[in-house]
Amino acid sequence: MTQTTAGGPSHELDAPPWLRVETTLIGAATAIRTAYDVRLAPLGLTLSLASLLAYVADFGPVNQTRAAEHLGQGRAATGVQVDRLEQLGYVERLPDPDDRRVWKLAITASGRALVDRVTEVDGVLRAELRSGISRAERQQLAAVLVRLQRNLVTAIGTGTTDGASPSLTQPPRPTPPRMET
Repeated sequence: MTQTTAGGPSHELDAPPWLRVETTLIGAATAIRTAYDVRLAPLGLTLSLASLLAYVADFGPVNQTRAAEHLGQGRAATGVQVDRLEQLGYVERLPDPDDRRVWKLAITASGRALVDRVTEVDGVLRAELRSGISRAERQQLAAVLVRLQRNLVTAIGTGTTDGASPSLTQPPRPTPPRMET
């Protein structure tokens, strides 16, 4: 039996599931997404919509498949988001001169203005999220998370115990608008 220190488990494996590091990461990621969604709601956006809009602003015109891959989401989900951003007048679909079957996504003038507002919201929220956390701590956390993602890719790539084939080949890359360390 493992001994406890200061009233708590001596090892995280002895902790209940809700206190283990993976559960904490999931909870933090959910809370971050929720915080972005709440802060972006007055602009009529969610984190997903804002991320797509920022990606098109930075790299457009770009095709929808490329945007979906960069954001780590499916083409269908990205298509729904593009439809919404197009309805709002923030992006437009342009024909691809090299392939008539493909549309390129481009930002509109109102979309570009909105990206500036999203960047302001992002800056304020990031400052609040990082309160009391040094740059060195953020860099250390980022390095650990990158290693964790690599380990996950390796674990998924080696198969599962039930014989099912893994479907994830690389970790998703959610990119909140213009994030800095």
